Amino acid sequence: MKIEIFSDVACPWCYIGKRRFETALASFEHRDQVEVEWKSFQLDPSLPEHDHRNEIDYLVQTKGMPREQVTQMLGHVTEQATGEGLHYDFEALVVANSWKAHRVIQRAKAVSLKTAERLEEQLFQAHFEDGKDIGSEDVLVELGTAAGLTAEQVREALDDDRWETAVKQDLATARALGVSGVPFFVLERKYGISGAQPVEVFTQALEQSWAESQPLQMVQPTGAAGADGYPDGLNGQACGPNGCD
Repeated sequence: MKIEIFSDVACPWCYIGKRRFETALASFEHRDQVEVEWKSFQLDPSLPEHDHRNEIDYLVQTKGMPREQVTQMLGHVTEQATGEGLHYDFEALVVANSWKAHRVIQRAKAVSLKTAERLEEQLFQAHFEDGKDIGSEDVLVELGTAAGLTAEQVREALDDDRWETAVKQDLATARALGVSGVPFFVLERKYGISGAQPVEVFTQALEQSWAESQPLQMVQPTGAAGADGYPDGLNGQACGPNGCD
């Protein structure tokens, strides 16, 4: 079963959603047969590579929200993150454009989906918990190598236009699917889950999508078997292109 997760590493709810999804997946009976692909999405392409503002000032100025409302909102997000074992530090958070990070994620996917998943985790933790600048190329080399890339692969991601194109392809896919906010989870290109939903929602979606994606299970009649292996009088007669049994 294929699951695509559209996410921006600068999105606080995406990290929370990742944890809740992982909790549901860990208890899913068929988790070893689930393929997860992280897809790029960018909430604010207009951000400069390096922004001097703190998170509160950034949100107040770009979203037009009252400072008190922003403070309350970040407090709520921090509380929700704590409930998932995450330790957000918005005072230390470095506001940064996530575009370069997405290029490195695309390069990681070319190595393996697991490498990309490890990089997502590294980027989320660096941004929301460790106060690192995920727009810095030096930081991206540090995080990329920690996730399993080589320093050369990270620099290639930042220099080669292939990885820019790969990010844009994910953004185009998001538009085609009607994704307008993240996190957004797409199961088998049939079901969509918007937002950092409770674990129970992810569990239900996994079970339902799995059940519908599997081939038919044949039902064999029960009873005393005859010489043909079927119960007497129930030998599964049928008609086909060459006639009937």
